[in-house]
Amino acid sequence: MREITFQKALEEAVAEEMRRDPRVITMGTDFTGDPIKEFGASRVRFTPISEAVLTGMGLGAAGCGVRPIVNWRMVTFSFVAMDQVVNQASKIRYMFGGQADFPVTYRCSTGGGIGLAAQHSQSPYSMWMHLAGLKIVLPSTPADAKGLLKSAIRDNNPVVSFECSRLATLTGPVPDGDHLVPLGVADVKRTGTDVTIVALAYYVQESLAVADELAREGVSIEVLDPRTLVPMDVETLRASVQKTGRVVIVDEAPATCSAAAEIAALMVEDPDTFRALKAPVRRVCAMPVPVPYSPPLEKAALPSRDDIRAAVHDVLKESV
Repeated sequence: MREITFQKALEEAVAEEMRRDPRVITMGTDFTGDPIKEFGASRVRFTPISEAVLTGMGLGAAGCGVRPIVNWRMVTFSFVAMDQVVNQASKIRYMFGGQADFPVTYRCSTGGGIGLAAQHSQSPYSMWMHLAGLKIVLPSTPADAKGLLKSAIRDNNPVVSFECSRLATLTGPVPDGDHLVPLGVADVKRTGTDVTIVALAYYVQESLAVADELAREGVSIEVLDPRTLVPMDVETLRASVQKTGRVVIVDEAPATCSAAAEIAALMVEDPDTFRALKAPVRRVCAMPVPVPYSPPLEKAALPSRDDIRAAVHDVLKESV
């Protein structure tokens, strides 16, 4: 396999899907490289700096037989298009009685840790999880980034692809050829027997590093990446927790109404998984504050490897 960056994998996914299917177009206020040179101005649309317009244009085009990729860039910019997402994209296929497809993919960067301050360091994917009708992907490796985005583009429903800013330069192996990762299938990144860590995006890599450290202490960690938040692969998550009996959930967003909260609920509301628990569920999340610009304060506000390690030790000591 080739070793490429997370960002390069995303760029390849878009280019490959545009070459494969002439209905695929890309829309945004800015692009890397010069995609017009290959695909022409009719398929690479520079748009006004108005995310509400951009979001609606993509959805309307999707209903007319086109397969748009709409790049919001930072997730912050999507907030000015909330009506288009909440009242249109998430509901439109249902309101048409399933008689029309709306294959639009919305892309955005998310997360903190790179000094972009409160407005540009958010991880609000749980806001979109609440909207029935959207699919949501959150990759953690270059291979998953490419495979999930290609699958999102081919899906006949609106899909939001959250792409972690801190992972942009992460390098990893990506299979050659038409690499696809199905939506709704979690991935066990590391097998273990003592504790399950369910981690999201950047914190998959951090959790794998912690698992390596704890292995030297004789602690066997299973690291599981949901990859798709909607639909969620509940069966794989529960099977892992039933095996280990302990679970730590690591999420860059604050804990309240988070993806971590949803995963925790999915674990404890299932009788078999609940009975298998040997310790209370632990969540390791960001502090409930706007992400600070100050580097020391930003570091303090976001989860760390020490936080993950401490949570693992807690669930190993406690019992229910």
